Amino acid sequence: MTSVRPMRVLLTGATGYIGGRLAPELLKRGHSLVCLVRSKRKLSERDWVRNPGVTVIEADALDEQAVREAASTCDAAYYLIHAMEAGNDDFVERDRRLAASFASAVRDTSVQRIVYLGGLGELGAGLSKHLRSRQEVEQILRDSGVPVTVLRAAMILGSGSASFEILRYLVERLPVMITPRWVKTRCQPISVIDVLAYLIDVLEIEEPIDRSLEIGGPEVLSYRELMRQMAEAMGFRRRWVIPLPILSPKLSSLWLGLVTPVSAAIARPLAEGLRNEVIVHDDTVQQLFPRQTIPPREAIERALDRTRSGQVMTTWSAAGVVPGDPDWAGGKVFEDTRSVVIDASASTVFAAVCRVGGGHGWYAADYLWRLRGWMDQLVGGPGLRRGRRHPETVSYGEALDFWRVTDVRRNARLELRAEMKLPGVAELAFDIEPEGDRQRLLMSARFMPKGLFGLAYWYSVLPFHHIVFSGMLREMKRAAEAMEKLPTHSSVH
Repeated sequence: MTSVRPMRVLLTGATGYIGGRLAPELLKRGHSLVCLVRSKRKLSERDWVRNPGVTVIEADALDEQAVREAASTCDAAYYLIHAMEAGNDDFVERDRRLAASFASAVRDTSVQRIVYLGGLGELGAGLSKHLRSRQEVEQILRDSGVPVTVLRAAMILGSGSASFEILRYLVERLPVMITPRWVKTRCQPISVIDVLAYLIDVLEIEEPIDRSLEIGGPEVLSYRELMRQMAEAMGFRRRWVIPLPILSPKLSSLWLGLVTPVSAAIARPLAEGLRNEVIVHDDTVQQLFPRQTIPPREAIERALDRTRSGQVMTTWSAAGVVPGDPDWAGGKVFEDTRSVVIDASASTVFAAVCRVGGGHGWYAADYLWRLRGWMDQLVGGPGLRRGRRHPETVSYGEALDFWRVTDVRRNARLELRAEMKLPGVAELAFDIEPEGDRQRLLMSARFMPKGLFGLAYWYSVLPFHHIVFSGMLREMKRAAEAMEKLPTHSSVH
């Protein structure tokens, strides 16, 4: 049934949750890749990028000419772009524009099939904005004239997925949950392992499948039952779930945004989608590609194991635009720079610096960081909930609590840009400079205020800088010098 001929594949969304896991699997099967990404640097630390079968092209997916050139040598294309993952408020219109541009670009190229990962859900007046947008993208891609295989999935369970993280945080933080009625809605979650397998199966079948296929795991259950399975897998006692009919999608999104790692902007369309029953009604995919799919409980346990061991390959929070250097010209810029000399190698100092955030904390005044995180959540920001992908390693473009990694140079520099709600633009940079046999670690906090409120904000937090930043440098010095004395210490990527 399948074709063994290696293909040259155009992969969009390679820096995202699914695309970042699909790429190495395709390479294992002998296919070569052309990855279209907004930023090459977001792939710089992925081992699979160094495979000779990988070509990375940096371009915006709305650049029709760039997409056409990328597709010109390819046999097939994966369309794994979804604007909502980037936290775009107007994701429906952007998804529409992206899909239309892509469809126009691949038309009349060598691409013989397109594979798209969409969402389950019955058509109708009650379909959520999120699911309706997914299905609208399907039709736009078909307008290209190229056969399109759509895999429609419900909740995807895997370490680092938005759905898994929402579920985990709800169960972990709330022994008693006052929830909307959607906890009674039935769903058919699927393991990310099975999603990747199906994505490859439909590529390797000899003739393109020009239709939509529904994919799901082996069990249909309510979100309440899924929460129970998560609680059991995490070793918690029973979680009490009390559904209330008065919680609207807007209130639900604010609630999800407060308790879980996703922002209210992303939680809103997700909360609306939870009203829709998402189960498989057509088992064609099982007839074409018979497989024993992974039960939800096992998928949860696998994801938890990877999370605990720090082996999360990709996360939902890495998706989105990484801004370039802000335009500091034309406005007042405040800067607070401090430094400390450390008796350790540059690699050890860098390792210590790159442990900031997540479960490790921020070295000093963690209570102030937690307070700032809760304040950010209350106004719709990410707070400290996103954590980090790995306890020690960081890569360009990754989320790190309420910061985004905007520059990382091994043994030399780590730069973060704030994504918390602020009346201005904030950066935090760590630079390592040699000083004889030792290293000088410089910490620079920069802030460009917006308006009078921005000025007031800077002066209000300034008194805390000595407590926070001086404490961080002091504890980083202590940690690095202790690590230097160990026989071996971890490297950071």
